[in-house]
Amino acid sequence: MIDQFTIDKIYEAAEIVDVISDFVSLKRKGINYVGLCPFHNEKTPSFTVSPSKGIYKCFGCGKGGNSVNFIMEHENLSYYEALRFLAKKYNIEIHEKEETQEDKEKKDERENLLVVTSFASKFFHDTLLNSNEGQNIGLSYLHERGIRDDMIEKFQIGYSPEKKDALTEYAISKGYKREYLVKSGLTIEKNNQYFDRFSHRIIFPIHSIGGQVIGFGGRSIKTTKEIAKYLNSPDSDIYHKSFILYGIFQAKKAIVQNDKCFLTEGYTDVISFHQAGIENVVASSGTSLTSEQIRLIKRFTNNITIVYDGDQAGIKAAIRGIDMVLEEGMNVKVVLLPDGEDPDSFSRKNAASEVIKFINENETDFILFKTRLLISEAQKDPIKKATLITDIVHSLAVIPDQIVRSIYIKECSGLLQVSEQILYAEINRQRRKILENKYKTPLPSEQIQIKEVLQPLQIIKNYDCTLHEKEIIRLLLNYGNYIIFEGFDVEGKDKWIMTVSQYIISELMKDEIEFKDPIFKRIFEEYTRFYFNDSEMANEYFIRHSDKEINAVAADLLSKRYTLSKKLFQRNNSNVAIETEETKLSELVPSVVLDFKNRKILSLLNELNTQLLKAQEDNDEMKIMELQSQIQNLNEIKKNLAESLGYRTILP
Repeated sequence: MIDQFTIDKIYEAAEIVDVISDFVSLKRKGINYVGLCPFHNEKTPSFTVSPSKGIYKCFGCGKGGNSVNFIMEHENLSYYEALRFLAKKYNIEIHEKEETQEDKEKKDERENLLVVTSFASKFFHDTLLNSNEGQNIGLSYLHERGIRDDMIEKFQIGYSPEKKDALTEYAISKGYKREYLVKSGLTIEKNNQYFDRFSHRIIFPIHSIGGQVIGFGGRSIKTTKEIAKYLNSPDSDIYHKSFILYGIFQAKKAIVQNDKCFLTEGYTDVISFHQAGIENVVASSGTSLTSEQIRLIKRFTNNITIVYDGDQAGIKAAIRGIDMVLEEGMNVKVVLLPDGEDPDSFSRKNAASEVIKFINENETDFILFKTRLLISEAQKDPIKKATLITDIVHSLAVIPDQIVRSIYIKECSGLLQVSEQILYAEINRQRRKILENKYKTPLPSEQIQIKEVLQPLQIIKNYDCTLHEKEIIRLLLNYGNYIIFEGFDVEGKDKWIMTVSQYIISELMKDEIEFKDPIFKRIFEEYTRFYFNDSEMANEYFIRHSDKEINAVAADLLSKRYTLSKKLFQRNNSNVAIETEETKLSELVPSVVLDFKNRKILSLLNELNTQLLKAQEDNDEMKIMELQSQIQNLNEIKKNLAESLGYRTILP
């Protein structure tokens, strides 16, 4: 972490007009400056910078903040990444933890690898443009494919000579070490001989999100079956193909501006789209889509449209691996191009406006696309239809947002001619199975019995859950990694354990219970990112959080010893002394979770019943059906909760 003294120095040095002027043309207007907002398209300046207050504000889109906030927003960086960005701009040395010798060696090796890949990229690009071989073979090939010179410059496309060790020999002559050429994957060592990995290929440099060259893709000039058409750099300390997308550096700004990302398969697909004027496009470079690549896109937008070939292979590719995208909570659409076309050929044949028009008219929500596709395959075969329903349900089950899921359930119910209740029941079963596989231990409701006497259900008017939410967060921050339950599997061989964080997260996710207080909600969501990690790491994260409200709450909950609320625990007649709280966690944690669930479910039922009453008064049949389905769902959750803990009723 960056120490507070350094953070203060960065804030003092980062004069807001100076910082923003690097990205926006500002004109003085009185005591302030104005310009065109970089976050949305506008013709009349509504973006104002106040040097006296050290803030910016756009009165068009509403974005505003200080110099660090601006860098975070404009460059899509985290808080600490933005601080480092500004520290570099103002030559401020950052003091973090003391580096070990191993840390220094790793840092030096990474820097050396980046120096080598940067050198290689320039070598390939210069060879393409300035050597006879590069011009006659490489440049001619690119021009034949319709790739313009400005795109060659933009993506720094290059050419590797046919000579087997051209790059290796030249790099060594310039003083670069052979070991880094090998470690970067540029040079291959075999039987004590060294030769280039990418000889006689068109070279596509792969850039990190910050613009550094971290790897390469090579397209063979030859068309023989013995030679792979495309060849990528192997994984190294600076390049992991499953973590990067080709073109992300060139596309990130356009993705933010358009709030959408087009995903294609290959290098030339990306380049051709850019050439047609469509810049918010990236490629998976021929690899299967990974969760890391999805999260990379999610840093810039929640909307992704996957562009595939219109042939049968493209259709099959369109339904593979998309569940991961849905699981990340992204809005996924699919576009199938006309038969025989790929993104490269289609974008070269049509103007940008025609490509965009085709996409807008033909992109389909993935769930509906998959449903219609499988329905056409199943036709009237009942066995195939049953398999189809299971397949669709699996995709629906991974969608994290309950509202989005309910909308898809309604649409799929009509298409599949299956009742919503059946789909809900199957989805709930699938989600429980997903959670059990995720947490690798039996869910608590199947292993844990809590002795407790419940009173008859009482109707209460105040459904405020703030006290319960605060207690949940306090337990997570103070005792996240404490083991509260342990045992053996059915065969008595493998031991399982259940920590406080495992119990709380699995229980709340299982029944889709969400926090209402915005600060507690953010802490809970961000805490899950530290799942299975050291709780001290999570505590440090929250204490030093960039949001002052969050680090204030974390400091408060971690620094104070709380007297347990008698109101929270009156029903089990337990007096849990502060000094022995740790020893009572196996009783305390389930009690708190049960109280929170119960209060939350009653609160939601109360809200839905109020909405249902209004819908009945308005004779809104569609709304009535939707609300009845949601109420039935919640009642089922309440019933399952009671049954799993051995209760008939739940105390409010």
